Amino acid sequence: MASAGNGGPSHLAGELFGMLTGVNFLHVPYRGNAPAVTDLLGGQVQMYFGFLPGSLGHIRAGKLRALAVTTARRLDVLPEIPTVGDFVEGYEASAWTGIGAPRNTAIEIIDTLNNAINAGLADPKIKMRLAELGAAPFVISPGDFTKFIAEETEKWGKVVMFAGIKPE
Repeated sequence: MASAGNGGPSHLAGELFGMLTGVNFLHVPYRGNAPAVTDLLGGQVQMYFGFLPGSLGHIRAGKLRALAVTTARRLDVLPEIPTVGDFVEGYEASAWTGIGAPRNTAIEIIDTLNNAINAGLADPKIKMRLAELGAAPFVISPGDFTKFIAEETEKWGKVVMFAGIKPE
């Protein structure tokens, strides 16, 4: 199983699959998405829980076969591809990006930033571009984002412990 690096999202997505199914993989960490995809294309590795933007062109060209997406729902960009969760109960692995501010930032500033960011994410052009890349806007309040981060930390902490991943 290729990954874009030890302890990164693609590694953890594969380890979550192994944890939930009991399947053991030989983990082959690469220094990024591109070399992992190159070796997947060349047959040096058999699978990769990869980043869609780096693989989508190869999937569309018929060079890679997408077996499933790791998101909770099917993606608009690949509607015919099932989710891993369709076959493995409780599986969901999505990469996400968030924006933070220093701890003592005034709530008015945080709310202003949150409203502006969420308005941008609601823009049809931005939504369309994200969908083309296999991504979706994640519109959330600051309080819910704090809760989400805590839940994600707990979830992925269990995967790290299960897999015995150590800091390098």
